[in-house]
Amino acid sequence: MSKKIAETKIEAKDLSVYYGAKQALHHISLSLLEREVTAFIGPSGCGKSTFLRSINRMNDLVPTARVTGNLSIDDVNIYDKSVDVVELRKRVGMVFQKSTPFPKSVYDNVAFGPRLNGITDRAELDRIVEESLINAALFNEVKDRLDASAMGLSGGQQQRLCIARAVAVNPSILLMDEPCSALDPISTAKVEELILELKKKYTIVIVTHNMQQAARVSEYTAFFYMGHLVEYDKTRKIFTNPSKKETEDYVTGRFG
Repeated sequence: MSKKIAETKIEAKDLSVYYGAKQALHHISLSLLEREVTAFIGPSGCGKSTFLRSINRMNDLVPTARVTGNLSIDDVNIYDKSVDVVELRKRVGMVFQKSTPFPKSVYDNVAFGPRLNGITDRAELDRIVEESLINAALFNEVKDRLDASAMGLSGGQQQRLCIARAVAVNPSILLMDEPCSALDPISTAKVEELILELKKKYTIVIVTHNMQQAARVSEYTAFFYMGHLVEYDKTRKIFTNPSKKETEDYVTGRFG
């Protein structure tokens, strides 16, 4: 059976982002494919996290932020005035660099989003919590302590709990901003395995400083530098035969 050709899920056209007078992103045009993992790499301050946060309009929370150009999900410009940002963020889950469990039980962390969306039936919440924890490869480790505080989990478990919380509202896109930077190698390996499993259901965009991680988990890689998209291609090509000298210098460690 031939593999279905992946369709464009997220598309930026001439996207620029400003913080006050400073331009953080310059005219980015980029198409990200459905149910693939795309990695954003580049030195600190190059614009990769700014672009990631544009996808669920997190930049709206910065008073001086201004966006020009288009950013579409499923062919709908998410910066159109008619777009409900709350609805958008249900569809676009986010996992941050530092795991951010709520000071509640494991169960209540995962049930938080569904409850916010009006689900009150206990059996339905039980199903969502269990399914989300299974999807985050965490259920077997926490099934006997769902009522215990999430703050008692290890760092790696907390990060996977945050992934479970993100998928509990059934998004179609998962954004991950340096999700392993605070984790030990064993926890990092678990999260990477999880990413490869999750891409069967979700379109995943990951920002990482770890070049080996980008090579391990992503099909496509975008290299950002000083607010510009330098190169975007299949990950293998970016790391073995990039088209631009700046990309080659970065991936071989000559700068950055």
